[in-house]
Parts: sequence; structure tokens; C-alpha cells
Amino acid sequence: MEPLLLTSPVEEGVVTLTLNRPEKRNALSIALRDEISDALDRLAGDEHVKVVIITGAGDVFCAGFDLGEFQRMDDPEIGERLWPSSDRYHRTCLEFPLPLIAAVNGPALAGGFDLAVMCDIRIASEEAAFAHPEISFGDVVYGPLHDLVGGAVARELCLTGRRVDAHDAFAMHLVASVVKKSDLSTEAMRYASMVTQAPRDILLRTKAKMKRRASITEGGTLDL
Repeated sequence: MEPLLLTSPVEEGVVTLTLNRPEKRNALSIALRDEISDALDRLAGDEHVKVVIITGAGDVFCAGFDLGEFQRMDDPEIGERLWPSSDRYHRTCLEFPLPLIAAVNGPALAGGFDLAVMCDIRIASEEAAFAHPEISFGDVVYGPLHDLVGGAVARELCLTGRRVDAHDAFAMHLVASVVKKSDLSTEAMRYASMVTQAPRDILLRTKAKMKRRASITEGGTLDL
């Protein structure tokens, strides 16, 4: 079987994590969430790492949580792991001590939107789009988006589920750059190279300041 998460070698302080479920639109299954959490925990302690890029395989960045698992909550293996896995995943992303860059190669929906927002910098391809369609049936993770774009924009996007394209996202300062899909990796590396000009200890201290300033509540997934 193909691995759910691809991890590149460390090159000049940069590592790329690629969500590798293209046939499932890179949906965040329990297993994939756990692999992301494990990878970030490892990379946090790697003295050679300064910045991590997160992207998706195929045409979609991430379509959100794997809804099929919610339909199997009566399965003890699923039911006992689903929310603890989610809580750990969100906390690991939000508390990662080094910069995260999202290279958004396509739609980032629901939990995929959250993943992009939990990164510090977002680079989007022209095919990228962002939305919270899950408002029609469940809770939305609100706090990280509010911290990023402010209450007016965050409330509107979370309450309506409105889909915004890459250029709208750029206009609202949700993404730093919009490029052709063929140029996305190069553009993400360009930003990563700017980040890695700083010493690792300064990046750690700066990210710690960002986390202290973030108005994100403690607690589990549904408290965010």
C-alpha cells in the first residue's frame, strides 16, 4: 500500500509533508491524522529542520475529515479513536514550534480549510478554493480562522459556508501568494527559503510569540 503521508528528506532546513490519499481527496482519516501528528512531533525535535511545507497529492489539497468514519462510530476501534485522534492532531498543528507553510494545490474544504489555516503561511495555486460546507451538518473550527483574518471575515465564512477562490482569498489576506499550479512547489520553496534565512533558535522564539498572541482556546477540537 502507498503511504498515507509522504515525508521528503530535509534539504537546507526544509521538509515537505504530502497528504497522499488522492483517491479520497486527501480526506483526513484517523490514520492520516495520526501520521501527521507523529511526523510533526518527530520534526519538532530535529535540529536540522527550520520549516515544514504541507501539501496534497493530486488535484485536492484536503477535503476535510473522512466522513465515512463518522458513519462507523459504533465500531469500537473507530469510536474510541476518532475524537482523541482529532484533538491530538489539532493541538500538534497549532502548537508546532517551527513555521508551517501550506502549499494549497486545490480545494481546501472543512477540515482541509482548517489545516491550511493552522499553517503560518499559505501559498495557493489558481485552482485552490476554501470553504466550510460542514456548517450545514456540524460544528466548525472557528478560533484559528478568527485569529488569522479577524472576526468579520471569519464569522461570515463560518456561518455561511461560502466558497472563496484563490484570488478572493488573496484579497482577504488569507493567502500570501497565488500562482499557477505548475509553479506552486517553486513558490512554496521560495517562501521557505526566506524563512530559513533566520537561525533556528530565532524561529523558535518568534513562533512562540505567535502562539502566545493567538486567541485560540484550550481544549479539544469542538472547543476551537
